[in-house]
Amino acid sequence: MESWDCSQRKICNLYGVNRSTVRRKTIVTDAKQEITELLMRLADSHKRWGFGLMFRWLRRQGYAWNHKRVYKIYCELALNLRIKLKKRLPARTPMPLHQPIAPNSFWSMDFMSDALACGRKFRTLNVLDDFNRESLAI
Repeated sequence: MESWDCSQRKICNLYGVNRSTVRRKTIVTDAKQEITELLMRLADSHKRWGFGLMFRWLRRQGYAWNHKRVYKIYCELALNLRIKLKKRLPARTPMPLHQPIAPNSFWSMDFMSDALACGRKFRTLNVLDDFNRESLAI
């Protein structure tokens, strides 16, 4: 190896390279390929399994990979389950309420329920005049 008069820090700054990447030795293994194949096979056979179930299955089979490494590959493969969104109702425009202008022009009906002191329940049908809010019949 050649001897330089500059330090490693100055040379890395000169070339714009981070020093940690110069020192790090990458270990190329077939583990990523194996993880990818296993995850794809699991995704095809178990469509509703998320990352947690897949990772648990891998652990039970005896694979000792780190969950962060497996999750990184899982996200690269875009195997995330689709999130179902809530069905939105169309926007409704509020309509103004109709104002009666004379008695007996509009009536309303409604069922009411109540209970007696002994606990027996009863229901009534009430008919109301909308103009003066008077009870016409029960």
